[in-house]
Amino acid sequence: MNEELLYGYAGEKEAICRKNDSIAPRLYDEYGVNKGLRDENGNGVLAGLTNISKITSSKIVDGQKIPCDGELWYRGYRVEKLIGDLGDKNGFERIAYLLLLGEMPDEAQEREFAGIIGECRTLPTNFTRDVIMKAPSGDIMNSVTRSVLTLASYDKRANDTSVDNSLRQCIQLIGEFPLLAVYAYHAYNYYEKQDSMIIHRPDPALSTAENLLMMLRPDKAYTKTEAKVLDTALILHGARRRQQFSVHYPSRDLLRLGYLFHRGGGDVLAQGTEARRRQYQGDGDDGRYPRPCGGFRGQGRG
Repeated sequence: MNEELLYGYAGEKEAICRKNDSIAPRLYDEYGVNKGLRDENGNGVLAGLTNISKITSSKIVDGQKIPCDGELWYRGYRVEKLIGDLGDKNGFERIAYLLLLGEMPDEAQEREFAGIIGECRTLPTNFTRDVIMKAPSGDIMNSVTRSVLTLASYDKRANDTSVDNSLRQCIQLIGEFPLLAVYAYHAYNYYEKQDSMIIHRPDPALSTAENLLMMLRPDKAYTKTEAKVLDTALILHGARRRQQFSVHYPSRDLLRLGYLFHRGGGDVLAQGTEARRRQYQGDGDDGRYPRPCGGFRGQGRG
């Protein structure tokens, strides 16, 4: 393909597109259409209803809207209390259960839920090599999005929108997202940064935050403090952009959690990884995971 010819042609036709596709600003007011996710007064656009989470950023005082200390609520709980009650423990899995099912799990339920997520930390055979390592991107969100779209081809019930299947997909993706994000990061470093690539398999016994750090670091080393900080970041981003994504089945809010390696602290934690990379060399594998996700009556990858 002659890219210079294509770019040149598109540049020449830009003016025609602008002339024929411009919308008069007055029409937005006339038809009550917002240009983005906020109206002209700065208020968020209502896109759906949810009882999963609530964000308070302002209050009405004497008829005036004024900013206030932000409040984040999950299922009726202040997030500060949820995190405070965890103490030194990691609690992303516990809070994910709360957000998905609407109830706080007891110890047995939390253990079972974390175990199922651990079983779901797998990818189809050769997926890492054939999808993640092909055409790596410096934008981890871009790479994760592509991987999720491709994973649909391996899901025998991809188009089943029943509640139980949507729940199964949410839990399965929560388990898979750390792999998609970390492996995309390593592929980018290898192909674009001419660095070494070490692929670690996840440990089902570790938490989500611990697995992210363990797979991220060439020597698998991380501190308890680092794991706690990342775990807290994952919890705090649990309702990210909830208004736009909770229209059909609210539990799909959790699907975005895999992006948090990049958006919720991954960049900072990755800086520590770079220092380790310079001190560590090793051989990676192709990241093949032939076993299906367990815990759902044997329904796994096809």
